[in-house]
This record gives sequence, structure tokens and C-alpha cells, in this order.
Amino acid sequence: MAKATWVHALVAFPGMGAWALFANRAHGLAPALTAALVQGGLSATITVFLKRGLEAMHARLSGPAAVLVPPLLACAVVLAVLLTAHRLAATREIWATLAVPYGVPTTYGWIYTLSLTAAARRRARGAT
Repeated sequence: MAKATWVHALVAFPGMGAWALFANRAHGLAPALTAALVQGGLSATITVFLKRGLEAMHARLSGPAAVLVPPLLACAVVLAVLLTAHRLAATREIWATLAVPYGVPTTYGWIYTLSLTAAARRRARGAT
């Protein structure tokens, strides 16, 4: 069950939503709750697609591009989506709200891509 994507999404929603609620708490319940719902929904969605996207990009690239492009592209897309959604939702504390929800998938993106590269190298050594 811990490997199931939907479980991770169910954890991401309240976890990152709670962070957004905390980051916007000084502006009253309505704005803080709006930020929390926006961030929770985005985090659950990002969780579902991030792993699959990194795997797909890594499989289609080789060499240094396979290590650099997937996490860089994923980080850029995640930041653009988070920033756009929170601007549209009029989140009061955008940068504080994004600090954790951007940092977690960014760190995950780099670590997971490096693990995919290491696994591919081990398979290549085993195949020769």
C-alpha cells in the first residue's frame, strides 16, 4: 500500500494543504482555507504525475540529459503551476505557501532521477 500512488496523493493533500493554511493564517480563515484547498489539490495532482513524468523522460533520454532534463523540467513545471494557481486564487503569502510544496517535489525529482540513473547503470553492467 505504501507504494501506491493514490496513497501518496492522499497524504500530500492534507500535508501540503495544512502547510498552506499555516503560511496564510495571519490573513483570516477564508483566505487561509482557500490557499490550503488549492495547495492540497495541487500537491495531490503533482504527486500522481511527477513520478511517472520523471520515469518517462528518463527513459527517452541518455547521457547527462537523462540526469539533468527530467528534474529541471519537472521543477520548472511544478513552480509554474503552483505560482499560477496561487496567483489566480489570490493567495496572500505566495512565497511562504510555496516554500515547502515546491521544495519537496524538487528534492524528490532530483533524488528519484539519480536513483533511476543508478538503476540503469546497474542493469547495463549486468547485461554485459
